[in-house]
Amino acid sequence: MHHKELLCIAADRNLAAAYAHAHALREWKVRTVHTLHDASRALRTDGYLVGLLVGLDEAEHAELDSFLSQNWKQQWIGLLRPAALDSARCRQLVGDHLYAFHTDPVDPVNLGYALGHAFGVATLREAAQPAAEPAATAMIGGSAAIRRLRTQIARVAQADAPVFVWGESGSGKELAARAIHAQSQRADGPFVPVNCGALAPALIQSELFGHVRGAFTGAASDKPGLIEAAGGGTLFLDEVAELPKDQQANLLRFLQEKTIYRVGSTRSIAVDVRVIAASHVDLQRAVQQGLFREDLYYRLNVLPLTVPALRERCADVPLLAEHFFRTYAADKPPGLKGFSSAAIQALRQHDWPGNVRELINRTRRAMVLAEGRRITPGDLGLAHASGPPGGVGLGESRIEAERAAVMAGLERAGNNISRAARELGVSRMTLYRLLDKHGIHVK
Repeated sequence: MHHKELLCIAADRNLAAAYAHAHALREWKVRTVHTLHDASRALRTDGYLVGLLVGLDEAEHAELDSFLSQNWKQQWIGLLRPAALDSARCRQLVGDHLYAFHTDPVDPVNLGYALGHAFGVATLREAAQPAAEPAATAMIGGSAAIRRLRTQIARVAQADAPVFVWGESGSGKELAARAIHAQSQRADGPFVPVNCGALAPALIQSELFGHVRGAFTGAASDKPGLIEAAGGGTLFLDEVAELPKDQQANLLRFLQEKTIYRVGSTRSIAVDVRVIAASHVDLQRAVQQGLFREDLYYRLNVLPLTVPALRERCADVPLLAEHFFRTYAADKPPGLKGFSSAAIQALRQHDWPGNVRELINRTRRAMVLAEGRRITPGDLGLAHASGPPGGVGLGESRIEAERAAVMAGLERAGNNISRAARELGVSRMTLYRLLDKHGIHVK
């Protein structure tokens, strides 16, 4: 006979032994623990889907509430003394956390039914979860755009040349860079992210290249820079277009020679680092405007990669929202179970100008402010996003119009990229990005 696994938590050892051999549990493989600490360890190692709480003591309620909040994925059934329900704290705990409860004397048939139903619900919930991926490489979603991005990441990860990642603000450029690092031969080395736009202009050179003792006031000792810290691994330069022109020259020299000079030193230091740069601005246009060095642009843009905006993969939005709901589960009230169908529809219809970062912020805010058992469009700040279920959202219409314009421009230009770019009033780099975005192949 196949046995389902059940975790039984009971401080009273005699009571625990009696229930472990009860007729209602004959189809279950029961593991009994006597403390919440032991229960946490059991859940970490074996991941039970259903748990049985035997005898809820008034003195344990605060600790038990914390335990059940952290282990909300499991379905919990409580066996209580009738007098326990006289406590308002106990009633609240039951309402917030338990799938079902029974009071003494327990009817074994009803208990068996409740356990079976709880196991069915837990199994369905487990099957609905997307397969877990390592945190550094998790690219949630199954849309064509995200599948294409995964394929491109796998390819560029095998090379050791510089990568340039383009994407709108909040679209996940650093996540893509981390995925490249994690799949590369440098995965065992450090990944050092640097936000170039957040560095103070007067400190950029010292932060990137380091300094020696006495190089300037306050330099009391030698200090390696961020480039050295990434030795043997990957240096991620986010918003690289924000670097001042003089520091662009220093970065170019490092990329050409693979050596650096700490501020105040005349001794060169060889550093083995792969550089991944990213920006939300069109670097080629920045070059044309004289804001970015052309020679540095070509050094960085060896392997280009485009991260799609969230509106370009609307089908992934519910999966991402559920992922963030689980990730930040510690912030939510115990009774909050997930998203309402109206909320999911509002998520699908929204245009997401702030991309994944906006989705994270709206989800976390809704988890804190929601008053019911399900997140509503109002909790997400999307109460206005309503419309007929079969309607076409603004984002989808805009994407289709953009694709049609690109196709028409290519047709007029006879599939000549340079001519089509001029026809459409965009740079070649932007046109290549649009072709990749819409899956258009030019022969």
